[in-house]
Amino acid sequence: MVANLRKLLRYRGLIQSLVARELKARYRGSVLGFFWSFVNPLLLLLVYTFVFAYVMPPPKDIPNYALFLFCGILPWTWFSASLLESSNVLITGGNLIKKVMFPAEILPIVTVLSNLVHFLLGLPILVVFLIYFDAPIELAELPWFPVVILVQLMLTLGFALILSALTVHFRDLKDILGNVMTLWFFATPVIYPWFNAPERIRPFLNLNPFTHLAISYQEILFFPAQPGEAGGPPGHWKWLLALGVGSTVLFLFGYFLFDRLRDSFAEEV
Repeated sequence: MVANLRKLLRYRGLIQSLVARELKARYRGSVLGFFWSFVNPLLLLLVYTFVFAYVMPPPKDIPNYALFLFCGILPWTWFSASLLESSNVLITGGNLIKKVMFPAEILPIVTVLSNLVHFLLGLPILVVFLIYFDAPIELAELPWFPVVILVQLMLTLGFALILSALTVHFRDLKDILGNVMTLWFFATPVIYPWFNAPERIRPFLNLNPFTHLAISYQEILFFPAQPGEAGGPPGHWKWLLALGVGSTVLFLFGYFLFDRLRDSFAEEV
């Protein structure tokens, strides 16, 4: 396992080329092409703004609710799309993993990284609207933003490795996963703020790893710093660091499981 982990650094060129191929293939034949990576987040935010301005009343205690929603939806889309696509990536990439020298773990990693690129390309749209709505961003909290992204990357890679390896043997997982992700979405404070959740379910929300990512994004990008926190890290930083340790452990476990099942992939696909 350790030897294979070290080899990943040698495959970084292959990973980059496969990520580029994945991004090109996604928009091949479309008129706007790669610009859809910017247009899709923009249209999504405009739809949210219209709906909660003219169709549905937003929560009264959250100004600019569409912007609040977008701060959580954008990273959730990266997470959800990565897991859903990873669950089937070894099966669709069967021709590649049957090659003796091809490292199969690259396929879920490429899936996660290509969705990370889409997430990063959506950030300029978010930044423009944060400036437009004069969001109370604390400059001292901004250095924590890459930390949140790194923690989410490790968490997503861990789940992607586990799901991609298990789905090869249990094909029903990819069908079950869509329903699980829907439940997971509503169990995460993305469409509602953490402090509006009933007290009795907050301990269960704490068990949800994406809860702490969503809260961290919202604290850094949307909510003003609480008294005593101005000029320092976001108030949820201890949970974030604990999640970072847990995500690293999950990634190592996911790679261990993937490595143990590696030899059976070619036969199953």
